[in-house]
Amino acid sequence: MRPAMTRSVAALVAAVLLAGCAATAGVDGNLTDDWAAPAAAGPFTPQAGVCQVGDFTDTVALDAYAPVDCAVAHRVETVHVGAFPAGRADPPATGSPDLRGAFAECDAHATGYVGDDWRAGRLRLAVALPTRPGWAAGSRWYRCDLSELTTVEAAAAVVTRTGSLRDALKGPSALRLGCQRTRTGAGRGVQVLLPAECATAHDAEFVGVWKAPDRPYPTRDADWLPLYAGCRSVLARYVGVPDDADLRFRSGVVVRPPGAGRWRAGDRGVRCHLWLSDRTVTASLKGAGPAGLPVRTK
Repeated sequence: MRPAMTRSVAALVAAVLLAGCAATAGVDGNLTDDWAAPAAAGPFTPQAGVCQVGDFTDTVALDAYAPVDCAVAHRVETVHVGAFPAGRADPPATGSPDLRGAFAECDAHATGYVGDDWRAGRLRLAVALPTRPGWAAGSRWYRCDLSELTTVEAAAAVVTRTGSLRDALKGPSALRLGCQRTRTGAGRGVQVLLPAECATAHDAEFVGVWKAPDRPYPTRDADWLPLYAGCRSVLARYVGVPDDADLRFRSGVVVRPPGAGRWRAGDRGVRCHLWLSDRTVTASLKGAGPAGLPVRTK
């Protein structure tokens, strides 16, 4: 082929290629500048408002995290996820101020989540942390988990339930603690509280929660006195009677503090019950006043 013809063919090919690569309206020809940048990789953080099929565990690893909709049968519901300071080197130890602070935040959020103090129902609140490998990878969260229980007495077991606990205690609920029948032991003290319909004969009733100050767990008789005094004040407000020296002659009181381990973790909520050691009633004593809870003369 002659040189002049070769140059003509080359020019023609170049023109075709340039025409084929020309940008059309609205297209700038850059294939990368309109894509959103991928999110930076970060440590795993669980979600709030979801449930877990398995039982509560003190620490949670990414490979064991399997959230489900709360309409699915489950045993744990996460009501809040908080965070420790990012610069903290090690997970907080049980009994440390940081862990007690996390429990206090979980306590407040759980109460807002269910619509009343969660201790007014057959519920248990616990705080889960990242595993040590998760902590080393940068996780600093803590998870606030609620579970439904069969009872708040010593023989409690976790219930597999369906449906969220959100607003579960805003009104009347089967979860609520109410009237009770007592079972006494050899020392005549109350050993067990058993749920009862308030319209049936019963001798005890849940009256509310007393928040104990930050002090060691009670181990001696003298240590228990503030708990009884606190619950008597709760009882007086519930029934509508004077909180005075005569109150102990109106009713006994049953106190149910959290266990020693939960106390160290920051739980200071004491469940309080009135106790009629000499009679039974067939109605709630809420707001009953002095006529409903008279001073006993014997």
